[in-house]
Amino acid sequence: MAPPPHGPGGRIPGGRGPRHELTAEEKKNMPKITPAFLKRILAWLKPYRLQLVLVLLCIAVSGVLAIVPSLLTGQMIDQGLYHKDVPLLIKLALLSLAVLIGSSLVSIGEVYLTTWIGQHVTYDMRNKMYAHLQKMDHRFFTANLQGDIITRMTEDIGGVQAVLSSTFLNVFSNVATVVIVLVTLFQKSWVLALVGIAIVPFLVLPTRSVGKRRWKIAEQTQKQRDKSNQILHETLSVSGQLLVKLFTNEEREYDAYRKVNKETTRLAIKERLMGMWFWRSMHVLRGMGPLLIYVIAGMLMVKNDSISVGDVTVMVALLNRLYQPIDQLLNVQVDVIRSMALFTRIFEYFDLKPAVEDAPDGYAPEEVKGDVAFRGVGFSYSSEMPLLEGVEFRADAGKTIAIVGASGSGKSTLVNLIPRLFDVLEGEVSLDGVDVRRWQLKALRRNIAVVTQETYLFNDTVRANLLYAKPDASQEELEQACRDANIHDFIVSLPQGYDTEVGNRGFKLSGGEKQRLSIARAILKNPKVLILDEATSSLDSISESLIQEAIGPLLEGRTSIVIAHRLTTILAADEILVMEKGKIVERGRHEELVETNGVYRELYETQFRYALDDYERRKQEAEE
Repeated sequence: MAPPPHGPGGRIPGGRGPRHELTAEEKKNMPKITPAFLKRILAWLKPYRLQLVLVLLCIAVSGVLAIVPSLLTGQMIDQGLYHKDVPLLIKLALLSLAVLIGSSLVSIGEVYLTTWIGQHVTYDMRNKMYAHLQKMDHRFFTANLQGDIITRMTEDIGGVQAVLSSTFLNVFSNVATVVIVLVTLFQKSWVLALVGIAIVPFLVLPTRSVGKRRWKIAEQTQKQRDKSNQILHETLSVSGQLLVKLFTNEEREYDAYRKVNKETTRLAIKERLMGMWFWRSMHVLRGMGPLLIYVIAGMLMVKNDSISVGDVTVMVALLNRLYQPIDQLLNVQVDVIRSMALFTRIFEYFDLKPAVEDAPDGYAPEEVKGDVAFRGVGFSYSSEMPLLEGVEFRADAGKTIAIVGASGSGKSTLVNLIPRLFDVLEGEVSLDGVDVRRWQLKALRRNIAVVTQETYLFNDTVRANLLYAKPDASQEELEQACRDANIHDFIVSLPQGYDTEVGNRGFKLSGGEKQRLSIARAILKNPKVLILDEATSSLDSISESLIQEAIGPLLEGRTSIVIAHRLTTILAADEILVMEKGKIVERGRHEELVETNGVYRELYETQFRYALDDYERRKQEAEE
């Protein structure tokens, strides 16, 4: 359950009234508040308990100081004005000013402390959450929406700061204010105190009803704003704008946005004006409290002199201070539930255990040969859909294994088991004869490089993207890796050379350029095991030719697992594995497999023959 768009403060967007009701979704997903749950929240505050004590002290002092000027005003009227004692009047006025200044300073300290605590708790939470998410297995990121993960990291944890500095602070502050004001009212006159309090139910009950209706309109308004944002996100993005222009749909998209914007405006006006007469009536009703005080006080003063004009003034001032905190305390249940919902969502992620965990005292040898072996490997995401069954093969150090098969046959799933992006359910995958589950994850992955089908580059320079593989690499090492990947000449032709920005996800580069840069990054890592997952699938013929020229030296001295649909790559393999429905159904060299009337022969006839003819043609042209 996402936090409300207006934050935890409990105010209707664009309105004056407090939000007193939970939405249907919030009621359905209402968190279960237990002592253990509260204890877990308080654990985050434990490092800052001294600051918390100071906050509570500030709240108490601020509550007392807030009513002192009202009390002094009563003395100024009764003793200063009534007796025409100007020196006393000046003294009381200066004292009242000093109290106001002191109250303001205490309030500043209170806000500073609560903000400081809230920011430090969210700082701690973000650090712990980021470190926790870094440990999560690859399946977590494929099974969960990226937007939901980012929301937990940003909006949910960011909402905690508002909870600590606003919701909880308001609860303590309002309770303190109500208690202090009520005690003072009854000390002055219990009769007038009861008169002032009697009007509270007439303020509370109608407000809850109007607030509920107003919030329904606010929800409709928010839905329209979400639609508007969706249109903006889709049509004003780079890809979205390109699609709009190519299909000449500018007018259509404008019309769709105009309609949503019109409905949003209509609802916003309705939300703003709804209950306007009601709120004006409430304003009049609030004013009746002091008027009743004056009337009843006047009647009491006629009968006896126990109540002075100053006392009446104090009672009216305190009564006005009483209404607002009572009104805000009506939101306590709603605000607390929303606050607990934030913590629930955050704790849900903290409670997730990674499916792939580092082995205690993991194996981390200084020298790695690169022997890879699969023994009876079975894997699936769910028991109903096995993805791999009984997979067995060896890739000795320095050898190249090519894996071919139709889409969905399990090729990528198989290679993902080597660096332990997932763990096998049956059998074992070993590196140098040791089950990868016994390896230290850093040691295992340090010796494996993967070039995936979808190249990912950070929105940074060419140099920074290369140094991601080896932060201490020299310029000579960068250039050599790029020469091996046939990308160096292109890089030096760029305006800033290796310091050129590549754009978001490498948007400024072509598919072939990004792929070659990704291969250079893998080379720079200098792994013992190299995995190419359709690494040339997105290349144009020129880029593919450049990669093919470098592929031989790249594979030398490394154990290579190559997933490919380019026959030129497959021909260089020491062994070809043919996969179908999660099983290795054929294996051997190209010449052997093409003679059989099996899966490989079918792939050859439908995909590889043209590539081979083209390869032979280019080879002949080069020789001539």
